[in-house]
Amino acid sequence: MKNLFISAAIVLGGLTSFASTSPITNTIVKAVSLQDDYVEINVTEVPAAVTDALKKAYPDAVLSKAYKNSSSQYKLEITVGEKAGFLYANADGSWVKNK
Repeated sequence: MKNLFISAAIVLGGLTSFASTSPITNTIVKAVSLQDDYVEINVTEVPAAVTDALKKAYPDAVLSKAYKNSSSQYKLEITVGEKAGFLYANADGSWVKNK
C-alpha cells in the first residue's frame, strides 16, 4: 500500500510540471526608417565624370533616377537587365560604399 501512494505521488508530481504554464512575454520590435539627405535631381544634372564611370563599370546599365546630397555625392538608381539597384558616387566619378 505504501508503494501505491508513493507511485501515485510521483506520477501526479510529474504531471504538474507539464501543466505549469510559462509566462507570456510580448516582444515589441520597432523599425526605424532613416531618410538619407539625398534630393532627387534630373538625370541630365549628373556630372559627366559620374556617367562615364557608370558606362565603364556597367556598360548595359540604364540610369533611371539620380539623387544628390549636400556633400556632392550622387545616388544613382540603375537597371541592368531585369535587376535594379543603387550605386553611390562622388562628383569625380569615384565609387562610394553603400552606407
